[in-house]
Amino acid sequence: MSTAAVILGTLLATATVAGADARAGDYAALQPIGFSPDGNVFAFEEYGVQDGSGFPYSTIYVLDTRNDTFLPGAPVRAVIEKDGGALHEARREAHHRAAPLIDAYRLSDAPGILAAYNPVTEGSSAAHTLIYDAFPADEPFRKTYKLKLEEKSFEPQGVCSSFLKEVKGFRLTMTEKAGKPATDVLHEDARIPEAAAARRVIASVAS
Repeated sequence: MSTAAVILGTLLATATVAGADARAGDYAALQPIGFSPDGNVFAFEEYGVQDGSGFPYSTIYVLDTRNDTFLPGAPVRAVIEKDGGALHEARREAHHRAAPLIDAYRLSDAPGILAAYNPVTEGSSAAHTLIYDAFPADEPFRKTYKLKLEEKSFEPQGVCSSFLKEVKGFRLTMTEKAGKPATDVLHEDARIPEAAAARRVIASVAS
């Protein structure tokens, strides 16, 4: 199982689908696009309707899974800045702009599978854990994985210290790997960049 697949599972675990009539406080929708044949490149789309303006938008992220960086030319963004703009217009425009990258790395050839999905609208599941099988198969052949997300608190820095008492980061650990106990730390925040914390302040005030 690739790191990108784990990252995708984590991203989708924090999102819920937002339609064209999205309201303030709704989450953006996430749609996987696919992997390159060697698994070194992965792309997904985030789309929804902006709070305040009501403009539909779509952003396509194309990632180098080996070093967790965007490829040159990514992210690709489209916003329909007009009254009555449709979400499908933004999505179509973003895909048109991202087509050279998607085609160059043959990302549509390997869309992968959605192995785990824990939307915020689902009230019956634990918010900070995911248990899933890496691929669809009969029970004797399944390989089960388990992820645990732990929040971390940081003291705000710079301009954010005037608005926030603390900012939240996280540690993501794989506690079960192919059916066996594990303690693999997949990601752990050492700090929260000031720009990211500032965006959270702006989002909080806007809502």
